[in-house]
Amino acid sequence: MFPLQRGRRLRVNESIRSLVRETTLSPTDFMFPMFIAEGENYKSEIPSMPGIFRRSLDLTVEEVKEIYALGIRAVNIYVKVDESLKDNTGKEAWNPSGLMQNAIREIKKACPEMIVMPDVALDPYSIYGHDGIIENGDIANDATNDALVKMAVSHAQAGADFVAPSDMMDGRVLRLRQGLDAAGYTHVGIMSYSAKYASAFYGPFRDALDSAPREADVAVPKDKKTYQMDYANRIEAVKEALMDVEEGADMVMVKPGIAYLDIVREVKNAVSVPVTVFHVSGEYAMIKAASEKGWLDHDKIMMEQLMCIKRAGASLISTYFAKEAAILLNKER
Repeated sequence: MFPLQRGRRLRVNESIRSLVRETTLSPTDFMFPMFIAEGENYKSEIPSMPGIFRRSLDLTVEEVKEIYALGIRAVNIYVKVDESLKDNTGKEAWNPSGLMQNAIREIKKACPEMIVMPDVALDPYSIYGHDGIIENGDIANDATNDALVKMAVSHAQAGADFVAPSDMMDGRVLRLRQGLDAAGYTHVGIMSYSAKYASAFYGPFRDALDSAPREADVAVPKDKKTYQMDYANRIEAVKEALMDVEEGADMVMVKPGIAYLDIVREVKNAVSVPVTVFHVSGEYAMIKAASEKGWLDHDKIMMEQLMCIKRAGASLISTYFAKEAAILLNKER
């Protein structure tokens, strides 16, 4: 029989399409990653990430107020550490007067309702550019976890709402939960980078923080593949996410984003906590570069990718497009 059901009836015009739309985007779906540098009234664009800046703390606070007014309710913050403060222990990471700790305090003071999720990993503080402490030519997992606990507790003391471990050490979520609880910070959450792949899409981010692995006068791993995940693997991502939830993670993350939507859906189906997706620097840079060439429509591609990430199962999207997308969404209201 000629079809009684005609899908096109629900696509006749935008009004009908909006009535039956399965997935929607809002500024509250976004978290804005921010890079913070020392100094005052300092703002420097990252060449491989047009429109994204390293800002001094005073300008960071002004930007936080601006994006809060747009409806964005979370920031994921990173600091660019002076070379003189870097070593193999990462001890600057838990300095109570460090740049990250000061940033958390100032952001929460200026905008108390903004959810602040500082990055927890040692690579910005490491002379070797690795996420952990180097011992005998490898990353010392358990010693690194001890350092991460000190780092996370210092973030909680400064006022962080969540800590965001991105290091991919085994067992670190449990150690962080135990450390935070023992210090009296049972209310501080953990957003774990559970399925963080060893991806080439991170290149511009490492430019922003100068956190890529470096050559050294001692034996060090040449890359991060001994702790970040093999991008050929799918089942492993589900295992990692489930383990993190068992260890106390309040949210889990898949990183990168648009190239890993199959993983996002797999993890979403497996866990009972919110899933965050990081739409990473390389994915951002590709859209910027192609649109500058006139090969793609910037805004349309930006919104399509964000919608697809949400459709795949993301509860929260960490994206460098957060501000631009929020402006567009607010215009459409």
